[in-house]
Amino acid sequence: MIESTIMKSGSHAVTSKPHRTLPPHAEMDRAMLDRDPSYDGIFWIAVRTTRIFCRPTCPARKPRVENVEYYGSIRDALSAGYRACKRCRPLDWPGAPPDWVADLLERVERDPAERITDADLRTASLDPIRVRRYFQKHYGLTFQAYHRARRMGMALTQLRDGQDSLAVGFDHGFDSTSGFRDAFQRTIGTTPGRARRIGSMITVTFPSPVGPLVAAANDQGVCLLEFADRRSIERQMAVLRRRFDAALVPGTHRNLDQLRTELDEYFAGGRSRFDVPLVMRGTPFQESVWRRLLDIPYGTTMSYDGLARAIGRVGAQRAVGRANGDNRIAIVIPCHRVVQKDGKLRGYGGGLWRKQFLLDLERGASDVAS
Repeated sequence: MIESTIMKSGSHAVTSKPHRTLPPHAEMDRAMLDRDPSYDGIFWIAVRTTRIFCRPTCPARKPRVENVEYYGSIRDALSAGYRACKRCRPLDWPGAPPDWVADLLERVERDPAERITDADLRTASLDPIRVRRYFQKHYGLTFQAYHRARRMGMALTQLRDGQDSLAVGFDHGFDSTSGFRDAFQRTIGTTPGRARRIGSMITVTFPSPVGPLVAAANDQGVCLLEFADRRSIERQMAVLRRRFDAALVPGTHRNLDQLRTELDEYFAGGRSRFDVPLVMRGTPFQESVWRRLLDIPYGTTMSYDGLARAIGRVGAQRAVGRANGDNRIAIVIPCHRVVQKDGKLRGYGGGLWRKQFLLDLERGASDVAS
């Protein structure tokens, strides 16, 4: 995983190993000065003189550019010692994507078979690089990949409803059976013929104060909630496909809607326990650990040793730690509440900064409630 990106106004210094490519320096200066909303979520502005970081659209008086550093993620700004601005609240997250993103998503839903090229984006006054950057950050894949996955997901639904493979391919813009078969297998992971017999799992990516979250659910409940930038996300997806014998396709689902509502309430400090149904599939030992994690009270922590004892496996701290790391439903199954005996943080797949953020959030909400 690439570590971080910092661009400093004035010196134009850039750290090595950038987390991801940021816009050109002059472009970020312009976006900051113009309060351009299309750059919210693309980068954050940190002011060295105040030690505060903001969104590009912050209504506060703009700082001198020589006092500004640009960061590619909230994590990087927090790790550098900056605190969140109380005016633009960069740790909050929007309830809906920007208008131009919403328009693109609506266009995809309106005609999934349409091929939207970079030239089409430019005709709509959209910069293809900006579109790709936004979708990669917030959805975990480029716009073209998102469009293709959505198209194949809808094709999967038609196939499972009994429609003919050739007709479905034509509906989605393919003029040959082989072309549709190849595209379908690359995206879904199986052939259109076999797809009639497998299940499907709906995936979605949405923003949060700790970065974009990837979720997946079926009719039984939520099966995945992970940080989009976690290295193991692809492996987790592969495990889901194998354990559930299901194709993963973007879309909407009632369990994902409930999950997002409850996460909104959790991050706002108004929910201490989740009610959304969960589907936990692992080894018997893993499942025993995950079920016990659900019983750790909100705003408290438990040691690895204590967790091992609680499931009747004295001395199995290391195995408990591995099961924690294999938890596929972050936050809701609160593996972040497990710490060392001395209270120090250890081992969190999403990064220790996220673990600390979640613990601080819960302790702060508990203090207010009491």
